Amino acid sequence: MNQDLLDLDTDDLIRTFGSATTTELASRVSDTVSHDQVTRFLSERDDTSRDRWLQVKSTVREIAQPDAVRIFDDTIQEKPWTDESELICWHFDHCQNRTVKGMNLLNAFDDSGEVSIPVDFRLIRKPLPFCDVATRRLKRASEVTKNELLQKRFLQALQNQLTFRDVFMDRWFAAKDNFALILSKHKPFVAVLKDNRLMALSQADQEQVRFVRVDSLPLADKQVVRGWLKGFEHDVLLIGRVFTNKDGCTGRLSLVCSDLTCDGEPECRVCARDTRRVDPSPPGLAQWRQPVPPGFVPLWAAAPPRGAPSGRARAAHGPTRMT
Repeated sequence: MNQDLLDLDTDDLIRTFGSATTTELASRVSDTVSHDQVTRFLSERDDTSRDRWLQVKSTVREIAQPDAVRIFDDTIQEKPWTDESELICWHFDHCQNRTVKGMNLLNAFDDSGEVSIPVDFRLIRKPLPFCDVATRRLKRASEVTKNELLQKRFLQALQNQLTFRDVFMDRWFAAKDNFALILSKHKPFVAVLKDNRLMALSQADQEQVRFVRVDSLPLADKQVVRGWLKGFEHDVLLIGRVFTNKDGCTGRLSLVCSDLTCDGEPECRVCARDTRRVDPSPPGLAQWRQPVPPGFVPLWAAAPPRGAPSGRARAAHGPTRMT
């Protein structure tokens, strides 16, 4: 892989608003790199998680901390104007509470407190078309679930001998199979729970199947209680989080932690992964952002070609390399 072309192309995509073309890229670098060079580079082969690991391996080893955390989260890059395929298709967006068309990625970050580095990813593909009997509409399905992908990525991190203490996950990964696998490898986990998850506050309540919804427990901010999740045999800690949203309303989160010695303070970092309430960027990732150079003219500022979508639609489409 040509690292110089990779850095040039990714930097250009980060700095470009709207559609990006290789012709514009070649003109901005004074024709030192031609349109055909970039096109051949992009069409050589698909970038994989192995390529990502080889790129960041030395940096991860250098800044490794014993109290680092592994963060699993997924994101959707909307592509409303692109033809549907097994890669670009419809996914449910928990932030917007509706399905959107685009690419779904499972990301893994190593967070050492001061810097967060993306070390692994998986593209969610849906190659299996099927007909929904209820709606009589054609839909797509994946061969493996995202929880299964997360488990494979977690085991791969252990195989790569990455140094981390805890595993942080958002609510759609808070499955008991994921919890059991992580605990079997002697790693604590912290995850956001959905409001409808059931919990017993004592072992006697668990044995007598007396469970309550976690959103019915009036926990104060950072208050910690011990309990048992329904269907999960190990006792865990439930941590309450109360905060103020940008619109002034009060928000609540319920965190589950397998480390029975924690006091709830360090685990509050997982709230930064709740993309509906705060900046979705992982902690520390801001230092990776490059400032826009003086005199740089974004593509959306130019007049769109005839037949192109409106400026708002192109902005929603996101940066895309067009050859």
